[in-house]
Amino acid sequence: MEKVEQYIESTFHTKEALLEEIKASIMERGMPSISVSPNTGKLLTMLVAISGAKEILEIGALGGYSGTCLARGLDEQGRLTSLELEEEYGKLAHANLTKAGLGNKVTYLIGEALTSLETLVNEQKRFDFFFIDADKENYENYLEYCIKLAAPGALIVTDNVLAVGSVADETLKRRKYTDSMKKFYEIETNHSCLEALLIPIGDIFYEFERPFYRIFFRVK
Repeated sequence: MEKVEQYIESTFHTKEALLEEIKASIMERGMPSISVSPNTGKLLTMLVAISGAKEILEIGALGGYSGTCLARGLDEQGRLTSLELEEEYGKLAHANLTKAGLGNKVTYLIGEALTSLETLVNEQKRFDFFFIDADKENYENYLEYCIKLAAPGALIVTDNVLAVGSVADETLKRRKYTDSMKKFYEIETNHSCLEALLIPIGDIFYEFERPFYRIFFRVK
């Protein structure tokens, strides 16, 4: 899998100075190096552009790598709303999107994501694209809020859903969110409002040498 990932990366992706600077800024501040892979970032940009999304909701900003990729797919009128627990992370993410010329497209809501989501529901906000990449134990709750906030035909993308393979292979080391992911599958595959698809896209991160996966939902 690692060789396949390296081949795909070398064939379809050229390192970009700006995105490399964003990754470096995250590492310099001692923040977790868990941004999406370059290939995943490119896919997010393409999905936003292809879907024609105008309003994106991102749950989990970190240092702005995925936010940059998402915002790049928007047209001039498009907007990104990003939820982030840590104020320091949100400030860095905004600085990085500003450096990318996208700072005017994004609004950051700092604090507990569930609280921010409840506020957005009360404000009757609507979004046509969602990217969930935050604490895995709350994926079930995040998904339900996204459905409440979704415009008809909205696309919901969730990251890291196989718990490094432990949901499928009991011989692998269990993660703290393995059971949460299993429950998440049960809910989303039987949800009357969703069409679901799991697409394998490898992310070779730190000590892991196994692919992460993303589930894509389309709100009916």
